[in-house]
Amino acid sequence: MEKVISFPHLGIYHIVFNYFLSNVTKRRVISPPPTTKRTIELGSKYSPDFVCVPFKYNLGNYIEALEKGANVLIQGGGGCRYGYYAELEEEILKSLGYEFDFYNLISDNHISLKKGYSFCKKLNRKTNVFKCSYYLINSLFMIIFIDKIEKYIRKNMGFEVNKGRFEKLEKEYLSSFKNSDGIFKIVFNYFKYKSRFKKIKIDKPSNPLKVTIIGELYSLIDANTSYNTERKLIKMGIEVTRLTDLTYLLITKRFFLKRAIRKSKKYIKYNLGADASASVALAYQSASCGCDGIVHMKSFGCTPEISAMSILPRISEEYNVPIMYFSFDAEDNEVGVDTRIEAFYDMIVRRKYK
Repeated sequence: MEKVISFPHLGIYHIVFNYFLSNVTKRRVISPPPTTKRTIELGSKYSPDFVCVPFKYNLGNYIEALEKGANVLIQGGGGCRYGYYAELEEEILKSLGYEFDFYNLISDNHISLKKGYSFCKKLNRKTNVFKCSYYLINSLFMIIFIDKIEKYIRKNMGFEVNKGRFEKLEKEYLSSFKNSDGIFKIVFNYFKYKSRFKKIKIDKPSNPLKVTIIGELYSLIDANTSYNTERKLIKMGIEVTRLTDLTYLLITKRFFLKRAIRKSKKYIKYNLGADASASVALAYQSASCGCDGIVHMKSFGCTPEISAMSILPRISEEYNVPIMYFSFDAEDNEVGVDTRIEAFYDMIVRRKYK
C-alpha cells in the first residue's frame, strides 16, 4: 500500500511541512484542508470535554486528512500539555475504525530531531543525515522569510491605496515555495517578492493606530481558528504587531524570554509556561511604548494564558491601554467576534483622536 503522509494544519506553515516531508521521504504528502467550522465540530465530537481547543482542531485535521486518503499521521510540538496529546489522539482515531500508522515526534514535551530523522529513515531508506539536514535548513529559511514578509504585511497592508494588492501578492509568494528546489531559489524568491511588496503604494499616516496582539500560539498562528481577527484589524487601518510566529518559537524565543521576564519583573518573576510570560512581557513593552490597544487571544482551556490574564488588567490600568480578550471555542461564531472587533476599534479611535 502507498504511504500517504499528513499532519495537523498550522496556518500558512503547512506549505513548509509539505515541502520538507515530500522531499525527504519521497512519499506522497497531503496537507489537511484549511481549518473550518467542520474541523472543530469533528474534533469536538470525539474529544474529551476538558481538553484545550488545539487538541480538537488537530483531531479534526487528522480526520479530514484520513478522509482524503492519508494513512501515515505525525504529531510534533510541545511546550505545554499539547505535547502529551499524541497517544490520546491516536487512541481516539483507531477507536473510530481508521487504519493508519501514527508517529509521535515529541520527546520530553518538545519535538525531537532524533525521532524526526528516524521517521524519515523509516519512510525512505535512501535518505541520510546530510539530506535531512539540507532540507531542514531550507525549511528554516522558508519559515524565516515567510515571517519577515508577514511582519511587513501586518504593519502596512491596512494602508494600501489599491485594496487587495497585498493579499494577492502574498498568495503568489506563498505559492512560489511549492516550486522551490533549493536554497538559492528560496533566497532569490524572498528578495524578489520583498521588493515587489515594497512597491505596493500605501498611504500611511505618521501616527497610525497601533495594536499589539498577544496570546496563545495556536490562536495567533492559525488565523482560521480565530476567525481571522488579526487580518480584520489590519484592514481597518491599523498597524498590528505580533511577536509569536514560528521563527520566534524555533529560534528567538530562547534569547527573548529570559530577558523579557527580567525587564517585566514588576509583573512576573518566573516563567508562567507556554507563551504566557511572553504575553505579559509584550503587553508591558507595548503599553509603555504607547500602543493604542492590546488584543489577547487564546483557545478555550489554555491554562498558562489564564495566568497571564490575571496580570494584564494591572498593565492596562497603569498605562491606560485597553485590552480586549478572546477565548475561542467550538461555540463561538464569527458574527459575535466581528461585533467585538468593531466595538474595540471604535473605542481606540475615540481615545486616540478625541
